[in-house]
Amino acid sequence: MNWNSDPNDPRRYDDIIHLPHHVSETHPRMTRHDRAAQFAPFAALTGLDAAMGETARRTEQRIDLDENALEELDRKLRDLEQRPGGTAVVVTYFRPDGKKTGGAYLTAEGILRRVDGPARLLILADDTRIPLADVADLEILE
Repeated sequence: MNWNSDPNDPRRYDDIIHLPHHVSETHPRMTRHDRAAQFAPFAALTGLDAAMGETARRTEQRIDLDENALEELDRKLRDLEQRPGGTAVVVTYFRPDGKKTGGAYLTAEGILRRVDGPARLLILADDTRIPLADVADLEILE
């Protein structure tokens, strides 16, 4: 073996440069596609993008209604309980977020099926169930 430690010396590999390429008798030749896949990028931190997206997702804080708003809401609920079924309503309510603090205010419009007092729910005709404790505003459509 002609060993020369100078990396710029053109004679560095003279003893092996013309030898035939080794071909394994036990392992099949790898395709270019498979060889390229060895060097393809991979996600070292799987789920990082999802976690960052979840952290960046904004939520709203629940607003505590003052005494006047609570009395007005209570009056509207009592009025609804006196009406026959099928009253059209628009309900603004808070839905807590299942993954982080806060939530979102949503608006549902529909026909009220009933006010379930024991379960403390407003139930609309499309089976939307809204907890009374989460109702922020209620509009009765005439």
